Amino acid sequence: MTDITPTRERLAKPALEYPFAQAPEAGKTLEVARGVFWVRMPLPMTLDHINIWALEDGDGWTVVDTGMRTDDTLAAWRTLFAGATDKRSLKRVIGTHMHPDHIGMSGWLTRKFHCRLWMTQLEYLNCRVLTGDTGREAPEEAVAFYQKAGWGQGAIENYQARFGNFGKHIHALPESYRRIQDGEDIPIGDSSWRVIVGRGHSPEHACLYSSEQKVLISGDQVLPRISSNVSVYPTEPDANPMHEWLETLKKIKEEVPDDVLVLPSHNECFRGLHARLDYLAMAQERTLDRLRKTLKEPRRAIDVFVALFGRSIDETDGGLLNLATGESIACLNYLLHRGEITRQADNEGVVWYQIQLDRQAT
Repeated sequence: MTDITPTRERLAKPALEYPFAQAPEAGKTLEVARGVFWVRMPLPMTLDHINIWALEDGDGWTVVDTGMRTDDTLAAWRTLFAGATDKRSLKRVIGTHMHPDHIGMSGWLTRKFHCRLWMTQLEYLNCRVLTGDTGREAPEEAVAFYQKAGWGQGAIENYQARFGNFGKHIHALPESYRRIQDGEDIPIGDSSWRVIVGRGHSPEHACLYSSEQKVLISGDQVLPRISSNVSVYPTEPDANPMHEWLETLKKIKEEVPDDVLVLPSHNECFRGLHARLDYLAMAQERTLDRLRKTLKEPRRAIDVFVALFGRSIDETDGGLLNLATGESIACLNYLLHRGEITRQADNEGVVWYQIQLDRQAT
């Protein structure tokens, strides 16, 4: 994940509590709740880490998420195993969702320990599809998707050169998996962890909540200092993931009490879940209001970056441009599904969006 959100958040942030002064070093652990250990793995990007959670599980361990497939991550795992005083084996790997920083080492771990990968169905299957793109040329539909958004030829060529890189960051997934579902209770050690599925950031993201431990493993669904990227992709250009993400914020607030310790995939463990959920929802509404004002004149998806993120995006930064465009279209599709804006393609096929005329006067 590349962070594009800090400059767009304008509201006064709630005072969250961070009970641990320092994150564990790579290859080391920190116990944050009874039998729940914090592991941090490096990432080769601006957002330079991911948090992994190791849960005591009877005669073994359950690991939630795995890190990206890189030499540094592999070295950190080997350091962790070599220095472990507890030699119980890994019993299973739970993947919160399909992104490479979360699932990249799952195949290596499951084969090493002869254990199973547990994931929601849509996350597992989507990951299998995307890793299958490795070595393929970018399809015409995907190129057309970004051309409609207003990308220039240089950005398109950059995208074509990078296409298929998703699978390079993931060890081959196991050929089978154990499906987990929303509302399912998973016994892990002497605690029960309920699966809470969220949508928007990814198709079927699994959070894990233990009422006994008063702990929520939130994955990328709730982060304390940044907000999750919510994007539309060429495979489903009319999707409305922003609506799904906002609905998930409400769902988590209804199903998880405020007194939990939140274990996110990035940044630090924190308390203040409900305040953070409210803030994320309000910040997104403020962002949408800025977008509405910008759309009093026709705009392309690439023309609304400043309104959404507070800054322009250089088209030579392919990864950031891809994320920003995906989230721009997610916001535009949200307003489109609500009937607030119109869209129209020009003679070159580029799509322009504008607020409905009857709303411009309000």
